[in-house]
Amino acid sequence: MRTHEDLLVQYAAYHRDRRNVATHCVGVPLIVFAVGVLLARPGFDLAGLPLSPAWCAWTLATLWWLSRGDVALGLATSASAGLLVWLGQPASVLGTGAWLAVGIGSFALGWLIQFVGHAWEGRKPAFVDDLVGLLVGPMFVTAEALFALGWNARLHEAIRQRDAQARTLEATHRA
Repeated sequence: MRTHEDLLVQYAAYHRDRRNVATHCVGVPLIVFAVGVLLARPGFDLAGLPLSPAWCAWTLATLWWLSRGDVALGLATSASAGLLVWLGQPASVLGTGAWLAVGIGSFALGWLIQFVGHAWEGRKPAFVDDLVGLLVGPMFVTAEALFALGWNARLHEAIRQRDAQARTLEATHRA
């Protein structure tokens, strides 16, 4: 099992340009919101608890994030994704056209913003090489926000050091 640190190092290798990281801080939340909108139907109640496929997906993603070895990061990622899914749930009562417009529009805009970042980066998205990158994206954005607030400087530095080592190896292999 790859740990949160291993996954963040791998993901960071595709996101070295600060402009690309910034686009992901907008694009990834838009995509998570869009998934929450698009999976808001059908809604149903389970013992008085309103549920939808979005909440089922969020639960599975939460279990994955929590199993990566850093409970605080897993909880923070789960909370931020949960907020975005929750914000998307009201779209389920819109007419079909409006529901799809909000969901597909947010999804397309989120990916467009990220692809602009990868154009600046000059590197393909991480999920192209490893589909797990689709789950790591929200964890990466959450970690970046927490690092900006001063959280877990040791992890932040470990990611930087391991990425620098990977760059050195890449340069050696190219030479």
